[in-house]
Amino acid sequence: MEITLKYKIGFVSLGCPKNLTDTETMLGLLKSECEIVTKPETADIIIVNTCGFIESAKKESINTIIEMGQYKNSGNLKKLIVTGCLAQRYSDEILNELTEVDAVVGTGSYFEIQDIIKKVMRDEKPVMLGDINAGVPENLPRQLSTPSYTAYLKIADGCDNRCTYCIIPKLRGKYRSRTIENIAAEAKDLADKGVSELILIAQDTTAYGLDLYKKQMLPELIRQLSDISGIKWIRLHYCYPEMVMDELIDEMARNSKVCRYIDIPFQHASDSVLKHMGRRSTGENNIKLIQKLRGAMPDIIIRSTFIVGFPGETQEDFNKLKEFIKNMRLDRLGVFTYSAEEDTPAAKMKDQIPEDIKNSRQKEIMEIQSRISKDKNKAKIGSILKVLCEEKMGGKYKGRTAGDSPQIDCQVIFTGKDINAGQYIDVKITKASEYDLEGEEIYEHSK
Repeated sequence: MEITLKYKIGFVSLGCPKNLTDTETMLGLLKSECEIVTKPETADIIIVNTCGFIESAKKESINTIIEMGQYKNSGNLKKLIVTGCLAQRYSDEILNELTEVDAVVGTGSYFEIQDIIKKVMRDEKPVMLGDINAGVPENLPRQLSTPSYTAYLKIADGCDNRCTYCIIPKLRGKYRSRTIENIAAEAKDLADKGVSELILIAQDTTAYGLDLYKKQMLPELIRQLSDISGIKWIRLHYCYPEMVMDELIDEMARNSKVCRYIDIPFQHASDSVLKHMGRRSTGENNIKLIQKLRGAMPDIIIRSTFIVGFPGETQEDFNKLKEFIKNMRLDRLGVFTYSAEEDTPAAKMKDQIPEDIKNSRQKEIMEIQSRISKDKNKAKIGSILKVLCEEKMGGKYKGRTAGDSPQIDCQVIFTGKDINAGQYIDVKITKASEYDLEGEEIYEHSK
């Protein structure tokens, strides 16, 4: 007898926005045939889309799998499916050691979720990893889990960079760009559904097009996306510093729909550490890039991430990083302690740094950045900023500026009248703290 998909299904999505778009594709594939539930205790099937990037993410994924599996005893749960990067990396271990798991689905097979559910409901225990180097699946339905006005738009999958600390190429495959036509079609569909902010994501957005078109095509992609009616903000994430070319900077400076915001993972400032990381940039080149970006767009918000405690990082290396951060005064900054990931070259390097030193260095960097953030926010008092309203909080509203990406950057708390989520409001900034701003609506809000 044919097994149908008339089940209550719960999702848990962990990790990065790229993983979230995979979850949204699975939601889109299942929503017409299943009831998607938000309370895990009511679900017949739970799908945990995991992250396997660094040790802390792996632990979170494993703990979540175990937690969800308990609903087989305390809820309605019949089957537990594990998808994503952890599944791709540790498929055998998950199925053998986590007995509550009924299926393991890698990054190359998530779009086969309907067939996988049929298999598990026949009491099969499939392990489906697929081809992680195959083209990115196109024309699949997608159910947004973000607010209706914001969407992540994955323009490529995989990675050809060989950073010595990173496992992503083994989890996501080689770099594969989507065609401009397919990306634009998806963006048009999102805009028709009310999305006004597109956040472009890939493991390396600046490499977009190199495989398909034999040249960098991010500027051309941006131009075509900006022609879509209804799109107001286009935001760039994960731009590798050595790949940020003049044409991209010129397009950002010229195009009013592109947020004056760029996420560039510099990772370090010491040339020695950068070389051992397998990065192609240098501290001096990174400084020149920041200067070039600010020269073209004085109001640009630059976000970056750094790794402290990389094998062999000396006190002198760390001091160079501190000076870089003090002098460059980046607007947004995240710091990770180095995580030794098995099957990566860095994990085999000598001079591994003790955890207490890693943590101390991370704390020191964040204290420096905290002061920078507070100074930069205070400098905005009295200015008028365009704010995307996200929700009402009592008698006030909460939103973000073009310089703030969702979940990771600052928020603006402001007063106003009859404002709906998704509207763009002119707000005069009246107060500032380390990471948040406060203000008041000054003009009639846009419709």
